[in-house]
Amino acid sequence: MVRRKLTALALLLGIAAGTAHAQPLPEEGADIHQGVASCATSVCHGKVSADPESNVWLNEYRVWLRQDYHSRAYRTLQTAQSQAIADKLGLPSAQGAKICLDCHADNVPADSRGRRFQISDGVGCEACHGGGGRWLESHAETTTSHADNIAQGMYPTEDPMARARLCLSCHLGTRDKFATHEIMGAGHPRLAFELETFTVNQPAHYEADADYRERKPYIASVNMWLAGLAVTGMHTLELLQEEWFTQPSLVPELSFFQCHACHHPMDDLRWSQEPDRLPPGTARLNDASLVLLLAVLETLSPGDVAGLRSDLNALHQASLQSRERVVSAARALHARLEPLVDQLSKGEYGPEQQRQLRRELLAQSAAERFRHFTAAEQAFLAVETLSLSLGDAERLKPRLDALYASVEDENRFVPQQFAVLARQLMGAL
Repeated sequence: MVRRKLTALALLLGIAAGTAHAQPLPEEGADIHQGVASCATSVCHGKVSADPESNVWLNEYRVWLRQDYHSRAYRTLQTAQSQAIADKLGLPSAQGAKICLDCHADNVPADSRGRRFQISDGVGCEACHGGGGRWLESHAETTTSHADNIAQGMYPTEDPMARARLCLSCHLGTRDKFATHEIMGAGHPRLAFELETFTVNQPAHYEADADYRERKPYIASVNMWLAGLAVTGMHTLELLQEEWFTQPSLVPELSFFQCHACHHPMDDLRWSQEPDRLPPGTARLNDASLVLLLAVLETLSPGDVAGLRSDLNALHQASLQSRERVVSAARALHARLEPLVDQLSKGEYGPEQQRQLRRELLAQSAAERFRHFTAAEQAFLAVETLSLSLGDAERLKPRLDALYASVEDENRFVPQQFAVLARQLMGAL
């Protein structure tokens, strides 16, 4: 059984996030980016097939070029759809606009580009692994350790929180690059991302075998999922505190809100009271990652949930009042979450705890706690990840397939149907 992909367009067109971390993101470092061509020769990572005598495959470039959506990211900017978006935004071209290149290419400054660097390579090796200026030659030497490479500027993608920060820097948003409501209004797809699902659906260019685990830590799928969830929630709260979220105008940055609170047919009446007492008809902040985090903490740290839920409700209320109240509420929730989420990706989660996590997610789904599409979508992907990790996904396949079908099309999502199917899946455990 394979994990469900969100959409090919979401994989190709995701846009941007990252907070401070000990290791700068690849785009932030001062190291020279030498370009994909520096990795592509047959004596480096460009072999036709994996080398059985090497501790790495050495065909990583070929995998990236032939199968990886990241290699096509720049080409996406050359399509008619991308040009139409650029035209609406008043940009001469998508492939020349910084806001597009920042996530569809390794768009480092001109003085950080080596002789073989080409912006048209898209999201290449160094966009994820960091500029190779200091480690490109030495990393192939047998005496060089992975720690040596990290010290020379290679990015630690084997650290789940570091990987989450990196991936979300192009799949959620930063203060400098973000898919605003205006950009989505011009035609950019809604951003949809879940770290573990996207990781698995991307073609692997390494194998976490015994040799790999000697050199690097292995990230279990549950830990990757939790890291992505944690970083998404925390980044969202950080971005809400940025000035551009509510410029001095009547309307705030609407991309932070639930798309489907407004975008549905006028005859599809959705008059209902929210659990946090927001009045019907309210434009509601997109809290998908945060409500999922609270569901996780119901199992892992139940004593903290009441305070967190109170802070989240205060954030929603603040969104109806003023920018100052939003900033204050986001800051308070961030401070309460921070000591908890930093440990999520580092835990060891045995089968019993994974079952508890899955049961809690399904119980909250059945109780319609994830009644907005973005939360239901994330809840399904989490349940599937846990089922695959527990090894019972094949037995549960008919029920998982039915739950997936209920979130496959955002325009046909019915919260009550999702709740019923979640209850049925819970009964089949």
